[in-house]
Amino acid sequence: MGIGTSGQADDLFPGFRSEMLRGDGVDIFCRIGGSGPPLLLLHGYPQTHAMWHKMAGELAGDFTVVVADLRGYGASDAPEGDAGHHLYSKRAMAADMVAVMAGLGHERFAVAGHDRGGRVAYRMALDHPDRVARLAVLDILPTYDYWRNMDWHYGMAIYHWLFLAQPRPMPERLIAGAADFYLEHTLASWTATKDLSAFDPRALAAYRASFLQEARQHAACEDYRAGATIDMELDTADREAGRRIGCPVLVLYGNRGIAEKTSTPLGTWSRWADDVRGTGVDAGHFLVEENPAETLDAMLPFFLQEALA
Repeated sequence: MGIGTSGQADDLFPGFRSEMLRGDGVDIFCRIGGSGPPLLLLHGYPQTHAMWHKMAGELAGDFTVVVADLRGYGASDAPEGDAGHHLYSKRAMAADMVAVMAGLGHERFAVAGHDRGGRVAYRMALDHPDRVARLAVLDILPTYDYWRNMDWHYGMAIYHWLFLAQPRPMPERLIAGAADFYLEHTLASWTATKDLSAFDPRALAAYRASFLQEARQHAACEDYRAGATIDMELDTADREAGRRIGCPVLVLYGNRGIAEKTSTPLGTWSRWADDVRGTGVDAGHFLVEENPAETLDAMLPFFLQEALA
């Protein structure tokens, strides 16, 4: 099914080239295609860059599209976690992407991030406001708001935040015991249809190839441990200091997704940025794969506004 030695679905991105580029101390796997203003696409958990395959080609008609694996995921480096979880903080992941884009000659760019990639993207907009021209966050609320409002309702909707953040090695050991089952259960349970029908078999194979590696199971847990510690600390400091995202923000969410179940996404994001707009998409959490046409229809005009400015 076109799965290369890197565990990536090579035939999902026709016309794109593959590169391993230097991030902030780690190597980051990317696919690059198209021409025009730069647009960075970031994936979420428990996936890889392959989640963008249904939209990347369309976006490449107007943009130079860079589709990256976050550190710890896909074919990017997966360093051993540190005691403070700083290596998997969204600050560190954002620094990776700033370095990658600079290495490609893009000092200022637009970015769209789904799930964990959305957290990297909004942290990038806060830490590097001169680099991010426009920001789209897909089916997430800020880390600060999830933790501050955590109750039984949130806990049931995002139980994995609590589970994956537990100290090593408990979650790693439990996931390793049935990693394929855990991956497929997670993917299916967050869709509107509660099955795997939205996922291309080649993309699923890429997700399995990554997720079944113990180093990447550990990396994902570190990602969530960072979310419960250093990421929350950084968000809290920004909130208390009154820092806001300065660029235009597009908020997209599945009408049957995680963010919609827990809060009003636009109202929440308006507390973090001045220029916020967005809409729901007829999908569950994985709107890029469940409803790529509607997602593209919402994203393309937003990013084209920057291209035409």
